[in-house]
Amino acid sequence: MAVSGMALVLACMAFIGYDWITFRNNTARNLSIQAEVIAANTASAMIFDDPESARKSLDVLRFSPNILSAGIHTTDQKAFASYFRPGTTEAPRLPDLPASQPTAHAFRSRRIIVVVPILSENRSIGTVYIESDSQALYSRLARYVGIATIVFVISLVAARLGSTVFRRSVSAPIVKLADVAKVVARDKNYTVRAPATPDMEEVATLVEAFNEMLFAIQKRDAELLAARGTLERKVEERTAELEAANKELEAFSYSVSHDLRAPLRSVDGFAQALLEDYGDKLDDFGKQNLQRVRAAASRMGMLIDDLLKLSRVTRAEMRREKSDLSAIAKSIAQSLEEAEPERKVDFKIEDGLAADGDPRLLRVALENLLRNAWKYTSRHDHARIEFGRSKENGKSIFYVRDDGAGFDPRYADRLFGAFQRLHGVSEFPGTGIGLATVQRIIRRHGGEVWAEAEVEKGATFYFSV
Repeated sequence: MAVSGMALVLACMAFIGYDWITFRNNTARNLSIQAEVIAANTASAMIFDDPESARKSLDVLRFSPNILSAGIHTTDQKAFASYFRPGTTEAPRLPDLPASQPTAHAFRSRRIIVVVPILSENRSIGTVYIESDSQALYSRLARYVGIATIVFVISLVAARLGSTVFRRSVSAPIVKLADVAKVVARDKNYTVRAPATPDMEEVATLVEAFNEMLFAIQKRDAELLAARGTLERKVEERTAELEAANKELEAFSYSVSHDLRAPLRSVDGFAQALLEDYGDKLDDFGKQNLQRVRAAASRMGMLIDDLLKLSRVTRAEMRREKSDLSAIAKSIAQSLEEAEPERKVDFKIEDGLAADGDPRLLRVALENLLRNAWKYTSRHDHARIEFGRSKENGKSIFYVRDDGAGFDPRYADRLFGAFQRLHGVSEFPGTGIGLATVQRIIRRHGGEVWAEAEVEKGATFYFSV
């Protein structure tokens, strides 16, 4: 209704405004024609100085009820003849008559004034003016306003009736459709359907498409429920399998830690007894072989310990909290220096390094990295080990850097595998489990670990948490 009313008001205003301007211009043109006729008829009276004849030419204007006054003036603006409607005695102020146009007119306070030159042999000998009221113009305006008002009211009534029909056939079904959509969104009930609407094809198509969408969602929801049930069963089965595997792994760890250690202790003990009791009966080669047996037993014990540590790292429950990595690194460095006070190693540990993670596991990772750096710088008289942080794509990257033996970068992909070593045991002792442990800890924290190095130029191990 508001849109219809606005459109009608604008249309009526445009129509009335156009008619107002057109009628004003037509009135001015008609008065100009009358003035030109009078000018033609009074030219001879002006030439022969006959004001009476000129006045009689003006008297014919009394038959036009809208004419208020008229007059003929000489070129020096003196009145030559005049006409006034009864009740009007004052001549108006005339508009200027430009030389470039034959007539001039002006609209002043509900009056129209027209001025036309009187010509003789293409020379101006005077002017004629006619003054008319605008009663006809305002009467016409009032009549058109009345007609526009009637049209406006009738059109609004028709729009009201049309909107009622529209609401019944279009708006009401769409409102019902919106109500159904609200119910579906609120209750997640995809079994409801919007009522059919046979009145209008477009709305019926919309309702049908909405119902088809609900059917598709309902079908998908049922499939998801079925799939979720299957997935939950599979998760339960896999959880049971993992629990069984964990129990087997715990049993294996117990077996390794107890059943394998006992034979190793026996081997080492009997080898030591042979050396002590029969050392004088053995030659040097026999003694060396017994020492090798003892060293192999000791190394096997170290391997068992490292395997158990790796297993515990994999199975240990994580407890995340803010961990002070700088403090952890400093305590590890202090213990390394106390163990070998004769070595000259400069530790440079950046302050304020922290990460969100399990402090116990992060300590194991840092201890392996710093011990590696300590070990592989052992052949240098004066070594340097750094622990710091850099930024890469807005992410914190921690690093442990040394200036030790380094390694061939072509074999960097083998570093983090269990029992993988790039140096012989005779050069640097170890089991090859430390970096595998570091990798598993960092991966459990959702990070990555990698290394860069050059032979005899040191190595840098990077990791993110």
